[in-house]
Amino acid sequence: METYSVIQRTKIIELYFENHRSVILTQRAYRQHFNVRNPPSKSMIQRLVQRFQQHGAVCDLPRSGRPYCVRNNVNIERVQQSIQENPETSTRRRSAELGLSRRSLRRILREDLMMFPYKVQLVQELKPTDYEQRLVYAVRLQEVTSDNNFIHRLIMSDEAHFHLNGFVNRQNCRVWGTENPRAVHQRQLHPIKCTVWCAVTSQQIIGPYFFEDNNGNAVSVTGERYRHMLENFLRPAIDDNEEMWFQQNGATAHTVRSTMDTLRGIFDERIISRNSAFNWPPRSPDLTAPDFFLWGYLKEKVYANKSRSLDQLKENIRTEIRNVMPETLTNVMENVLKRAQLCEAKNGQHLCDIIFHT
Repeated sequence: METYSVIQRTKIIELYFENHRSVILTQRAYRQHFNVRNPPSKSMIQRLVQRFQQHGAVCDLPRSGRPYCVRNNVNIERVQQSIQENPETSTRRRSAELGLSRRSLRRILREDLMMFPYKVQLVQELKPTDYEQRLVYAVRLQEVTSDNNFIHRLIMSDEAHFHLNGFVNRQNCRVWGTENPRAVHQRQLHPIKCTVWCAVTSQQIIGPYFFEDNNGNAVSVTGERYRHMLENFLRPAIDDNEEMWFQQNGATAHTVRSTMDTLRGIFDERIISRNSAFNWPPRSPDLTAPDFFLWGYLKEKVYANKSRSLDQLKENIRTEIRNVMPETLTNVMENVLKRAQLCEAKNGQHLCDIIFHT
């Protein structure tokens, strides 16, 4: 019988006899009384009236025999075998395949088999030749960090885009109501954004530097614009006497000959990059501090309060960068070395189950 409380069942009986034993009138009266859209079905009303007439009660009658338990050894074994055959099947589909309710299936998975759902880890796709380059980098970094001061003389840099309107995930965005509000989210063909460059050290974050035109609009990072940033923004921000090392990814604007000449004029041969003596492995955001820490941290903070203008978005980025504590940056750069050690242990493969604690 459909699930109704004792109060609801009692009211159904009252309405049934008040409305001259008419099921349709009973349904209408039920909707009006409880202010609901769906009344009890015709068969449910008839069964409830029959039970009341035969037993003088509206409650469920006690059942004879031994109660059936879905969580028995047979079903537990069936679920376990199903998981072994295909661990990625959803609980909705698996419950249909096994003929079990989703509630019973979840209880078997969690309480009997001690299994839990885990999210898929999204990682950068690696090419066959990348593993060896990642391994060589990891070994080389550990060799140079035998000088305990090296990790505090390393600058790790990158660019990222920050969109003014963020991103709306239609799969997770819902508007509740009794009727469809036909909610619409407008977005521009070319979203308003800013392109930010930052560099992370164990003492400070150098930046942000915004790649933009005279009107404050984001522009692409070309070799000429990147070299202008190196000469006029990065060089004044560092002390030439500190003998800092500089890391960058393998973007073309970063690694063309003229840009590499500019970098050698600032850092000599203390460069970790493609086209340098210390090669940076491609497709390795899990090994560089801006990617595994800074961008995710900033976007979580910056997007907490929605910016109304591009200038406000930029100011929020500056503010959150200033709020990063020095001890956090020290932990970040120490984590760079730990990741290199794990990368070597995994022969250059992806780093799994890496969680950075600030």
